Amino acid sequence: MEDKVRKLLVGWAETYNDPKYFEEDPIAFPRRFSELEKAGKCSVRDVEVAAVFAAHFAWGRRAMIVRDCGRLFDEMSWKPYDYVMRGDWRCDPCSIHRTVKWSEVAAICSRIKAVYEELPSLESLSQDEIRVRIYGQKPDLKAPNKKINMMRRWMVRNDGRVDLGLWKDTDPASLLIPLDVHVYDEAVALGLTSRKQKDIVTVKEITGVFDDIFPGDPCKGDFSLFGYGVTHPR
Repeated sequence: MEDKVRKLLVGWAETYNDPKYFEEDPIAFPRRFSELEKAGKCSVRDVEVAAVFAAHFAWGRRAMIVRDCGRLFDEMSWKPYDYVMRGDWRCDPCSIHRTVKWSEVAAICSRIKAVYEELPSLESLSQDEIRVRIYGQKPDLKAPNKKINMMRRWMVRNDGRVDLGLWKDTDPASLLIPLDVHVYDEAVALGLTSRKQKDIVTVKEITGVFDDIFPGDPCKGDFSLFGYGVTHPR
């Protein structure tokens, strides 16, 4: 990697790892519950549930994502863990966010409830277990699992800036870059990968580049790609 690109990536990570760039972003919702948790007004489980759904809704325009997350938490009376465990979920074929229907939200709630009846936290679930046991998807060892990696970044990274750092037993070094089409395009433009497939191999390749730049904290590089996207709009 050219020194110029490396310096740009480091600079962008420092610049865009800043809450002011994420006020209208899905992370705003688990962050709100995280602040309530610190004040003793809710539990880490509330933050976990909020993160599950904010990550699930995180596709499309950010304004739409924020609007629809707000609608969801209004339905939950802003008590996501209580809503999940109560078992009385809105379940109908109406859309809540793009193709996501209320019936899909109810199915995710049911699966989360089952996990909480077995485990004290979602933290101990592997990436594939979150995919299958929470989101109800089929196992796929090649999948990039963008929303899962994003949720884990939110919950694990703990530099006191954007991410929440509530999962203390997970090493930030184990995190993977959340890869969607936008992030992939930026990574290719910067020469971080030349692979055509948007799969887990590409995720690990890009993550490996950032692990060299940010040892032990590769997902700090996610802010670099966000920064490139902001400074080079397509």
